[in-house]
Amino acid sequence: MPTNKISIALLILIVSVAVRAQSHYPGQHKGKFKIENKAVFECFAFDLHDVRLLESRFKENVLRNSKWVLALPVNSLLHSFRTNAGVFSGHEGGYTATPKLGGWESLDCDLRGHTTGHLLSSLALLYASTGDEVFKQKADSLVKGLAEIQKALGGTGYLSAFPEGLIDRNIAGKSVWAPWYTLHKLFAGLIDQYLYCDDMLALDVVKGMADWAVGKLSGLDEATRRRMIRNEFGGMNESFYTLYAITANPNYKLMAEFFYHNEMIDPLLTGKEELAGKHANTFIPKLLGEAQNYALHANNDSKLAVETFWYHVAHHHSFCTGSNSSKEKFFDATKMSHFLTGYTGETCNTYNMLKLSRHLFCWTASAGVAEFYERALYNHILGQQDPATAMVAYFLPLAPGAHKVYSTPRNSFWCCVGTGFESHAKYAEAIYYYNQQGVFVNLFIPSELRWKARDLVLRQETQFPENGKVMLKVQDIGPNNHFSVYLRYPSWAGSINVTVNGKAVHVSQKSESYIILTKRWNKGDVIAVDLGMELRLCTTPDNQKIASLAYGPVVLAGELGTDGMSGHAPYSNPQLHNDYYTYDYNIPAALKTELKINPLQLTESIVKTEESLVFRSTEGYTLRPLFDIHRQRYIVYWNLINQ
Repeated sequence: MPTNKISIALLILIVSVAVRAQSHYPGQHKGKFKIENKAVFECFAFDLHDVRLLESRFKENVLRNSKWVLALPVNSLLHSFRTNAGVFSGHEGGYTATPKLGGWESLDCDLRGHTTGHLLSSLALLYASTGDEVFKQKADSLVKGLAEIQKALGGTGYLSAFPEGLIDRNIAGKSVWAPWYTLHKLFAGLIDQYLYCDDMLALDVVKGMADWAVGKLSGLDEATRRRMIRNEFGGMNESFYTLYAITANPNYKLMAEFFYHNEMIDPLLTGKEELAGKHANTFIPKLLGEAQNYALHANNDSKLAVETFWYHVAHHHSFCTGSNSSKEKFFDATKMSHFLTGYTGETCNTYNMLKLSRHLFCWTASAGVAEFYERALYNHILGQQDPATAMVAYFLPLAPGAHKVYSTPRNSFWCCVGTGFESHAKYAEAIYYYNQQGVFVNLFIPSELRWKARDLVLRQETQFPENGKVMLKVQDIGPNNHFSVYLRYPSWAGSINVTVNGKAVHVSQKSESYIILTKRWNKGDVIAVDLGMELRLCTTPDNQKIASLAYGPVVLAGELGTDGMSGHAPYSNPQLHNDYYTYDYNIPAALKTELKINPLQLTESIVKTEESLVFRSTEGYTLRPLFDIHRQRYIVYWNLINQ
């Protein structure tokens, strides 16, 4: 075959030769793990250092998030830790009161300290994805402060913003609000500082914490263990498996296994779907630990648990937005239309489902997994952040007439604020993947990839989802230039046109697959893709008369204005920790939710305007992407009336 000939084939789930890789997300952080994975993967993740975002809404979110992250004083983030350790928290040279953080960081909240852990992860991700030293410098200050506090707490390795007595209450089965969940955020943040920023002090601090946990938990009997882990513990198993991979300390593997939650995971091994009534964000992180166990040990039970869980959540428990849950819990998936409340879609759930999807994609190279990731990213995560203030929403409400309720700069610090700090720092992490044969283009986001192994610089230019046109340019390439480009062909695309250097490529593949372009690539080569963006209906599984509208992967919502929004709306009451959960939306009683359409001819009743991604219905509703609707009421799911 001539070297310049393009060969195209369908990629379904399995791609080429399977290879072993290092832990965490396969392919990342090479050289930082002593334990090699035993599992076999179909593709690998690029390090965040290898991808840079270009101008887009995603980069705008990152910049807004960065300003908030940098504006939070180090002394404020360390204050509750220092208070717990009896360490002076003022400034050198005299007493100056440290600005206190409120909400979940208040000194009377059991979860105080979790935000500092999230900030360590966010700063690590921002440093990796931008290269800007300011993020590393701030993180270094936090890590140094935590190391000093850990020493002041007595040298056992214990480190927290709350007394060890909260852990004792948990072990004894007494009422307490998730102390291990909070410690997990510190574990994860310190590990991220080591993995992304090469911070050896952070690794020393987290190993001290891990050694303390070994001493605290290793002597507990089985009944006590099972009672203790009924309390939410986040992804402690994930962190311990990662620490085991980094250090090869067998005690950390034993601790990861200690946090195996039999009651939750065992039913998944029989393929049972027993999610209804379960607290979703307590459940999902447990599977992240199982994903790490599969990677490290090729444990097929762990793989089965992850795959069973992911399939049921993604295909049965997720709304059109990719989000899940109502009032934080999974519900009866056969009655979804009954759960379109003002408390749907806890953002932490989506954050963790995206993390789980990344593991699953590395195992399978499935276009369907990548498509779920896209749906949840665009319709939930991207729109979580208020563009005016960078504040973020706890829920993504789907009750007609509700609106997003945002955090406040110093008086919220909910879990979804913490995961938001991370989500809006790492948009670059799932755009591209690779295997021995080539590079996957999974997301259509303006960006530049530097693939060191092939000396490849690949630039993606697009205005997607404003239109379906995507251009991939080979900016530079080394001698190892014969490889494949795997273009994701989404299921939502009505059609797809592909050219290479202006020559049309015949596409015979079906959607929700990959088009494989294989040739000897040269500097200046251009792949142009035009994805057919079309209107479509997304009905609830239990009621075909209740549906949302989407344009390509983007969920459209009807604008309903601000009638009845007063007081603190659309922001949380700064005097309350948890009003996101008791929030009264004051939805107007006369609100109309009907939409007249012809399901077979949507464009007869929903017309695209000249304004980008703005549509109008024959009744006069203005519809635009849900991620672009802020500070006003909206409607996502309509009651359909056939026209």
